[in-house]
Amino acid sequence: ELPENWTDPRETLLEGMLFSLKYMGMTLVEQPKGEELSAAAVKRIVATAKASGKKLQKVTLKVSPRGIVLNDSGTNELIENVSIYRISYCTADKIHDKVFAYIAQNQLNENLECHAFLCTKRKM
Repeated sequence: ELPENWTDPRETLLEGMLFSLKYMGMTLVEQPKGEELSAAAVKRIVATAKASGKKLQKVTLKVSPRGIVLNDSGTNELIENVSIYRISYCTADKIHDKVFAYIAQNQLNENLECHAFLCTKRKM
């Protein structure tokens, strides 16, 4: 979470910023980017997460110029390390205002995946 007086230090930008989020899930998408496409994907992920009734996994998401590193908050186990070159789109969803999502190409099978996360606050 960014403090009110955040002044953009270069070290933070290069090393990366940590965010504590809840992982909602993933769905496959047809295109690498697009607001309507990502909104539809987020809608599917939210519906699936609600229908499952399970607690969302708490994760730490680190954003840096190298990409996104995702760790389990409880075990600190690496979940995913996504190169910046595989990420094609990021968005804060308009309808679900606490949801952040990104679209990236899977390294193993080249599928386009939309991953969604629940933030504690809208400003985050």
